[in-house]
Amino acid sequence: MLKVVQVAEESQSATSVPSGSLLDEIARAGARRMLAAALRAEADAYINQFLDERDEDGHRLVVGNGHAEPRTVTCAAGAVEVRAPRVNDKRTDEATGERKQFRSAILPAWCRRSPKITEVLPLLYLHGLSGGDFVPALESFLGTGAGLSASTVTRLTEQWQDEQRAFTPRDLSQVDYV
Repeated sequence: MLKVVQVAEESQSATSVPSGSLLDEIARAGARRMLAAALRAEADAYINQFLDERDEDGHRLVVGNGHAEPRTVTCAAGAVEVRAPRVNDKRTDEATGERKQFRSAILPAWCRRSPKITEVLPLLYLHGLSGGDFVPALESFLGTGAGLSASTVTRLTEQWQDEQRAFTPRDLSQVDYV
């Protein structure tokens, strides 16, 4: 349970709340707990779906297997550290012979930023935020640079420009816009 403790003003320093206000820290702690609970429920539902499947020795084929290494995911509440549950699935696909795997729909293995954070980056660029300003801007709002180095911003900028170049020469003669 989260407790809010009043601290004398002179003893409260920047180190007591590392990135932002106490309100932001409470929001991040709540987001961390909610995300952990949702991931655990998702993994448990997957495991429970295959409770009856057993190998020749009577052992279950789908079981929980601890947690993955912690990673930081940036979402609207800021940077949240997550330890996603792991599932050991020993079942195999009869057609290919490959082992089946649990894949989280909430937090894919490659995900480091929520889609909403990724959507806001081109808007910041279009509104004139330079590549070097992304990290400080995101740090002030989210408490982290969201894993954006200068090379990442440059790569994203090139990708957006390629998309724009592909979009511009389209034939619109057959389309009726109001």
